[in-house]
Amino acid sequence: MRQLRLAKDAMDRDWAEPELDLGAVAAHAGYSRYHFIRAFKEAYGETPGQYLTHRRIERAEEMLRSADLSVTEICHLVGFSSLGTFSARFKARTGLTPSEYRTEHVGRGAALIPGCYAMLWAGGFPSATLKKRAAARPAYGEEEEQEATSISTSSDRRAEP
Repeated sequence: MRQLRLAKDAMDRDWAEPELDLGAVAAHAGYSRYHFIRAFKEAYGETPGQYLTHRRIERAEEMLRSADLSVTEICHLVGFSSLGTFSARFKARTGLTPSEYRTEHVGRGAALIPGCYAMLWAGGFPSATLKKRAAARPAYGEEEEQEATSISTSSDRRAEP
């Protein structure tokens, strides 16, 4: 059980890292990937991917309520590499799309934090990181339910001088 807690702590600490994968988390516990999935589900009632997705959605809820960032920016800040997957998982968990959630919950507390401050607090502006992630594999937790369609982002391609 101690090893599983170490792995769970690693997911709680590194939840926003898109590079966080099953192999790295299982290594914290000292298990093989598949034995880790079975042991984690038996101990916590959900797979490591489901747990990580729930943590990321909880953080996204906080950001939607408190930060003046776009849904796309929040999607990438919480560790999702696909806006479509993020929106689908968010709606499955909360019953609302991220935009609907923001509309329903903003205005009930303090003013929104300006996006530039929120981005700096979260580790900086991910513009260089987002370009690197475009060809990367899906973040851990996203590969369980891949979407059938993909969206081409050819508009970001520019000719080099």
